[in-house]
Amino acid sequence: MPAQSFGRRTFLAGSAGALALSLAACAGSGATAKRTAEKKPVYAQPEGDVPAEYAKRQRVVAWTTWGSTTGAVVAELAKRFNESQSDIFLDLQSQNGTYDELAQKLAAGLQAKQIPDLAIFSEVTWHKFFLNDTLEPLDDYFTKSAPRAAYNSRLLDEGVLSGQLWWVPFARSTPLFYYNRDLFAQAGLPDRAPKTWSEMREWGAELKGITYNGNQPKMFAYPQVDGDWMFQGVLWNFGGGISKGLDITIDDAASIAAGEYERKLVADKLAYMATAPLTDFENGLIAAAEDSTGALGSVVQNSKFEVGTGFVPGEKSQEVPTGGGGFSIMANSSTSRKKAAFEFLSFLAKPEQAAYWTTSTGYMPVVDAAKKESSFVDLVKKNPNFEVAIKQMDKTKKEDDVRLFVPNANIALYEGLQQIWSKNASAKSVFADVAETLKRSEAQIRAAYESRVK
Repeated sequence: MPAQSFGRRTFLAGSAGALALSLAACAGSGATAKRTAEKKPVYAQPEGDVPAEYAKRQRVVAWTTWGSTTGAVVAELAKRFNESQSDIFLDLQSQNGTYDELAQKLAAGLQAKQIPDLAIFSEVTWHKFFLNDTLEPLDDYFTKSAPRAAYNSRLLDEGVLSGQLWWVPFARSTPLFYYNRDLFAQAGLPDRAPKTWSEMREWGAELKGITYNGNQPKMFAYPQVDGDWMFQGVLWNFGGGISKGLDITIDDAASIAAGEYERKLVADKLAYMATAPLTDFENGLIAAAEDSTGALGSVVQNSKFEVGTGFVPGEKSQEVPTGGGGFSIMANSSTSRKKAAFEFLSFLAKPEQAAYWTTSTGYMPVVDAAKKESSFVDLVKKNPNFEVAIKQMDKTKKEDDVRLFVPNANIALYEGLQQIWSKNASAKSVFADVAETLKRSEAQIRAAYESRVK
């Protein structure tokens, strides 16, 4: 089954504001308090049908985002789990939307005191629910038969805050550099990804005047929405960043240099802002693109040329952000439902199930032993590009805290980038405005952050 193409989630300003307000409302005074040992009230589960053959089992409700191909893979995993034991019924309820839309529904459910026991969160959304004290710490659930060590330690550690684990990796990804091998050969470029962004700029100049399938392709394109995820890595590459803790650094000299690099690439007509850069790449309108590793299968399938992949270019350094989703258990579920929910997570961490998920979707293997499963080994042999994504894991880094914790930070960032890419606005002036917006927003959550994040 080929991987499905996943763009970064689209999160409109209005819905983001609604989510922030909903979370604040459901948190109450607990938003700024440390987690206590007090027993939380138990909320009801969302309604759902339980098949007759599972009627006497403990029902666990899990909310996910996926439909279509990926939804079918998750549904198969739920079916396998239900058939593997006789005590728990996993009621998988897809919300068929984005991570952020699921988070909105979950915030509303918390207010209504009706929640799933288990939910999928993006690397951004789980941090908001952590601050509002609505997630269950997971450390004590691990056992010898369900060991913590099964997970890739780098990915698992991204779910740790204040010395406890809150978020277990599942649908994880990183950006990957895709290039058109045929077009590179026609332009006389090396058959590899550029090592630095400066080298990519030099290669872009070699494309001027070249005609490919009736088009005059440019080197690169930037996504109109959600480009802030990939720009996080570019900031690091140039020595900058969004923030250090909650202290804003997007307007420092190194960060401005990263923005100016991209502005000049567009101004010199080597790149442009696109609604869907991967589609333009597949159609031969650009020579290279940066997108999620989870898109690899569909890119290869949809392109009429040989697709090459490589590490995302560096500059002063070479680092890439991680992204994608993981599971958390809700703190207001009952004790028995929480234990049962973790049983499903343990099932997903079994090497054969983790390998099935990875080979069926294209997401990163979050369980190290999955890479030894025959299905995974066969995938890498058949598609060596996939191994590039695995090797790049050593270059990954957790995103800056402002993007992870501050409501609407992603919107402020990608809307600023839109000004740079489409209006030739200077990075210095744009990032000064973005910094002011982020400072106002981070002030709203600083007390909770300083109380709970260590």
